[in-house]
Parts: sequence; C-alpha cells; structure tokens
Amino acid sequence: MDQSGVHLWVKAEPFIVGALQVPPPSKFSLHYLRKISTYVRTRATEGAYPRLYWSTWRHIACGKLQLAKDLAWLYFEIFDSLAVKTPEERLEWSEILSNCMSEDEIEKQRNKLSVNTLQFLLFLYIQQLNKVSLRTSLIGEEWPSPRNRSQSPDLTEKSSCHNKNWNDYSHQAFVCDHLSDLLELLLDPEQLTASFHSTHNSLVSREAVVALSFLIEGTVSRARKIYPLHELALWQPLHAESGFSRISKTFSFYKLEAWLRACLTGNPFGTSACLKSGKKLAWAHQVEGTTKRAKIACNTHVAPRMHRMVVMSQVYKQTLAKSSDTLVGTHVKIHRCNESFIYLLSPLRSVTIEKCRNSTFVLGPVQTALHLHSCDNVKVIAVCHRLSISSTTGCIFHILTPTRPLILSGNQAVTFAPFHTHYPMLEDHMARTGLATVPNYWDNPMIVCRENCDTSVFRLLPPCEFYVFIIPFEMEGDTTEIPGGLPSAYQKALGQREQKIQIWQKTVKEARLTKDQRKQFQVLVENKFYEWLINTGHRQQLDSLVPPAAGSKQAAG
Repeated sequence: MDQSGVHLWVKAEPFIVGALQVPPPSKFSLHYLRKISTYVRTRATEGAYPRLYWSTWRHIACGKLQLAKDLAWLYFEIFDSLAVKTPEERLEWSEILSNCMSEDEIEKQRNKLSVNTLQFLLFLYIQQLNKVSLRTSLIGEEWPSPRNRSQSPDLTEKSSCHNKNWNDYSHQAFVCDHLSDLLELLLDPEQLTASFHSTHNSLVSREAVVALSFLIEGTVSRARKIYPLHELALWQPLHAESGFSRISKTFSFYKLEAWLRACLTGNPFGTSACLKSGKKLAWAHQVEGTTKRAKIACNTHVAPRMHRMVVMSQVYKQTLAKSSDTLVGTHVKIHRCNESFIYLLSPLRSVTIEKCRNSTFVLGPVQTALHLHSCDNVKVIAVCHRLSISSTTGCIFHILTPTRPLILSGNQAVTFAPFHTHYPMLEDHMARTGLATVPNYWDNPMIVCRENCDTSVFRLLPPCEFYVFIIPFEMEGDTTEIPGGLPSAYQKALGQREQKIQIWQKTVKEARLTKDQRKQFQVLVENKFYEWLINTGHRQQLDSLVPPAAGSKQAAG
C-alpha cells in the first residue's frame, strides 16, 4: 500500500438494507444506547460482550427498553442477516427452524445465536437515519452545507425519510454529523466521563475500530482494492495520522476522529456515482413503449462484489426482462415506473421499488430485503429474505419468505398471496442466495407502525381469485414447478377450475357441431376472450410480449 491519499467512505449496504424505513423506537436514542454499551461490558460472562446473544438482547430490549419481543427479534434478525454467511449456513438455519414444532423450540434455537456487540450498537444507532424531526419536516435539512448542494434532485426530494436509505449523501452526512457519538458509543466505560462523554485523553480500543468497519471502508491512492477501516487505521505508515499507539495498542480518540473527518469522502460506488457514470443496461427483451424517458444505470463494470448497483427510473408502458451476471448480487432500485412488466430473473442482493404504479415485477430470489414505498396497484412476485412495505395502496404480494412481511406506516388494501410461478433457474438461484422453501411466512405479516395497528389494512388472497403466473421466456435450467408447491386451499381451487375446463371441453365435444357451427362457435368464443382481455387489462401484457424480429429467446445481456 502506498500511504499517500487514503480515501474513506460510508458503506451503502448497512443503510440500504439495515436501516428500517420507519422511525426507530424512542429507546434507541443515544442516551439509552450508551447505557446498554456500559451494561453489556459488565455482563461479559453472561453472553453480552464481545458477542451479544439473543437471550441477553431479549432481556435488555424487553426488560429494560420495554420493547415487544417481536420487535426486539426483528432488529436482531435484520442485523444478523447482514452478517457474512455462506448460502449453506443460511439454508441450514432454515432447516433447523422448519423442524421446530413449537414456539419454545424456535426460542431454544434462537438462544444459540449471537452477534458482534459493538457493531450491533452501531446498527441500532443508524436506525436514527429515519427519525422524523419536526424541525426538518417543516424547513428541510437543518443546515445547508456544501455537501448537500451537489445532490441529484431526483433522489433528494424533501417528501419523506424514505429517500435516505438510498441517498449516499445522507449516509455520509449522518456519519459525519454523528461521528463523535458513534465513537463514544464504542468506548470502554473507563474512557468516559460520568456524563458518558470522551475527554482529550480518551483511548479507543482496537475492537472499537474493527466495529466501525461495519460502516466505513476505503482505499489507498484510488487503488482498486477496498480495505475495511481497521486495516487502514492499523497500517503502520498511517499510525501517526490515525493515532494508533503500538505500546498501548489503542487509538487516541481525538486523533482518530480528526483522521476520519479528513479522509471521509463520497462513496465511489454509491447511488449518485452510479447515476453519474453508470453504464446503461442492455435488455434481453424490450418491446413496446418508448425508452426515451427510461433511465437505467448500473455500476457492475467498475464495482466489486457487495457494491454492485442497478438504478431504473421512469420505465413507462414497457416489458423489460433480464437474466444475466450483470444483475447477480446487485442492490436494485426501481423508481417511478408505470404500466410496465419488469422481469429481473437473477439472484439479487436487495430490491427497493418506489413510486411505481400499475406495474408487475417478477424478481429472482432477493437475498436480503425487498422494500416497497409509495406504490399504487403494483403486483410483486418474489422469493425474498424479507419484505417490508410503506405507503402502498392496492398492491398484491405473491411471496415466499422465511420472515414475517413487515407492514410499516401508510398502507391501504394490501393483499398477500402465495408465490405462484417458476422459471428454469429459480431453484439454483435460491440455493445461491441461501433461501429455502420452508419456513414460509407469506401469510403472517407483522404490523410495525405507531399510528395504526389495524389488521384490516391487509387481506390474504381468497383461493377463488387465485391463478398461477407463467413467465413467458425460454431459459436453460431444471426448475419445472413452483418451489415448495402451493398451500392446499389454493391447489384445490386450481383443481376445481381445471375440472370445469374438462367438463366444458367434454360438453363441446358431445354437442357434435357441424364444421360451420364449429367455426361460428370459435368466433364467438374468441370475441368473448378478446373482450375479456381488454376489460381486464391483460391485452397490454400480451401485446408487450410480441417479440421483435429476432425472436423472444431470452438473451443474457
């Protein structure tokens, strides 16, 4: 490493996937987190430090912070899902859970789980990203500052906190504005004053800087290799700047903070960089409508794994389909799409769908979070680790998920339904993302909002309204049926419908129509079918699938 020019930035993933799009519980304030930080160190032998076990966190969250157990588990589980694990480890955990016969057995298994204590404290603190400030909601950002001026107008509308999860300027501003608090949260209690503040002589442990790597990483001399923060801070030529003492094996608080502030810069793999210099995506299937307004950018040609991103905006009256390495492991944002059908048939890291209307999204397995915000009349078909929704109206979710779907604030007329499609590579993609068919909590949502905890906000799709969904593309692969099958009530409804068709076919056959009568009858049936296509809006869906001259074979782009 050449020591000139260290560039540090705030990682996007903890904010995109880790910050729940809802104001945090009031007990996640700095005051309480500092108390927890001190408490866990005094309980090191009881599974609190350096790793925090679920049973200890449950005791702290439910006993001391008065949180409901479901909510305590939700935050613990979200953080745990961000940890680096192999797909095999994730599948093994699903298998353990699916073999549990009772809540008590599930709890016993959860008690074996632990997370990095200091990183978990940072994770709880960054939930403040979506805290609603009365002052900010009235006048916008508290103080205008140079770093806020260059923001892309599309991603920084003042409308709500929901843009912040994808806005790398917000991530950077949040960490810079709260850097002292974040560092103080990681200090050993003896390095703090009685009022929990650092002094000029406070020392930061090596473990604390390792924990801070959860949020910060960087490069040296703009080289391609990315290092976690602690590797740079502990690199011998940088000791003088980062404040590391080889004798005490600790960092000087004020030197470390000054070094971090001096080196923190914009995320070269963030949303704004992707929009500015991202490559336009080529689509395997793209017909109907105009692409003039559509903006689709990706950074996969320059970004390393875990930093890959695709941003799609303003797709209007189109069918778009893609299954390729370009999409694998990407964070996808779909923004302001209308009257479109979008198929992203690859294993994805996370997906955010925002301000979309009258559209259908068919997704490959989503390894972490699938989030919808401010969408109307949208259908989403996906296997995902977690689904969360806010401010949606009339949306339907056909999902397979090992966690309870989260209904955040502002939703109306939500419908949950079983996952009802397949494509040839689906099971292979599920294995790559560590997603299994059981447990499946598609029908057991959790309402997580302060203002309205009314369960009438959602319904489960009645089996009589249920149809399977056919993905109309040819691809290589082995999956030939819906993974995990369908719940029996829905399977039965399909069987009854199938029976009706057979009876109808038998009736027609037994009517013994003449050739002319058959022709006449066929015209009548076709006219009725055409009428039905137009009335239901399915006509546009079929028209948009008429392949261009090259044929409809799905190509990898």
